[in-house]
Amino acid sequence: MLCRRLRRDFVAGGACPSKTTIPGKTVIVTGANTGIGKQTALELAKRGGTIILACRDLEKCEAAAKEIRGETLNHHVNARHLDLASLKSIREFAAKIIEEEERVHILINNAAVMRCPHWTTEDGFEMQLGVNYLGHFLLTNLLLDKLKASAPSRIINLSSLAHVAGHIDFEDLNWEKRKYDTKAAYCQSKLAVVLFTKELSRRLQGTGVTVNALHPGVARTELGRHTGMHRSAFSSFTLGPIFWLLVKSPQLAAQPSTYLAVAEELEGVSGKYFEGLKEKAPAPEAEDEEVAQRLWAESARLVGLEMSYGSSERGQPLPK
Repeated sequence: MLCRRLRRDFVAGGACPSKTTIPGKTVIVTGANTGIGKQTALELAKRGGTIILACRDLEKCEAAAKEIRGETLNHHVNARHLDLASLKSIREFAAKIIEEEERVHILINNAAVMRCPHWTTEDGFEMQLGVNYLGHFLLTNLLLDKLKASAPSRIINLSSLAHVAGHIDFEDLNWEKRKYDTKAAYCQSKLAVVLFTKELSRRLQGTGVTVNALHPGVARTELGRHTGMHRSAFSSFTLGPIFWLLVKSPQLAAQPSTYLAVAEELEGVSGKYFEGLKEKAPAPEAEDEEVAQRLWAESARLVGLEMSYGSSERGQPLPK
């Protein structure tokens, strides 16, 4: 079963079929110092875009930007600090982008953590919900006016096939009442990304800004460092040979993000979920408009979306 699923995931990939170039387009890629994000930034730099790598570790981010500039000979590749586990950092990053960038045409919300221990963000959110979803929720909303002014523009949210096993627990989004389950927390965060995509698409109708979610495929990246795949004897000797034969390279896993960012045939396509390069139906809960709207309201409350840049950065409590 695992082998068949991985094989389908691999086969659904392939190179981005679009040859579109993007000179004059400004692109932000979060989590772009390694893995899929770095490869996505590289692919888009090759196509002539102005690329902003937004990463928590600025030293690694600058090294990645330098490497991409050298490989592509595109000198419009820059590093910026962004810690998605800090509302203050997100607001500072967004304020700088708004002030310094005339346009933002493509926002790729790529950064993620996967199955980490029970950590919390600077603002007290469960880490996977905070980084994978709430951080990108706030960032995207803060940049919406810039994206609208740059239309036609696109937002790409990286989710995961794992969203199908997710459930939004409105009574305990932050895992404060239940025993922590890192896998379930990851699945919830990735389901939240798809629900956010659906609701944002509804709100953006008629603006010229589109938003889509995708599962890039299972890739050989640092994202899985907390899963135990590399440390488990069973995984290494039993699943390992199968897994490493079928998972994608970061380069191949970056093709769906690239495709959604540049493909001319996707102009105007919004609110969809893609697995690899193909549109698919997401999990039933991901299609629930009532859940999506409730999640939006609670997310806005948590991150203090109504606050100005100078207001308190602390997240607000969940409504009773």
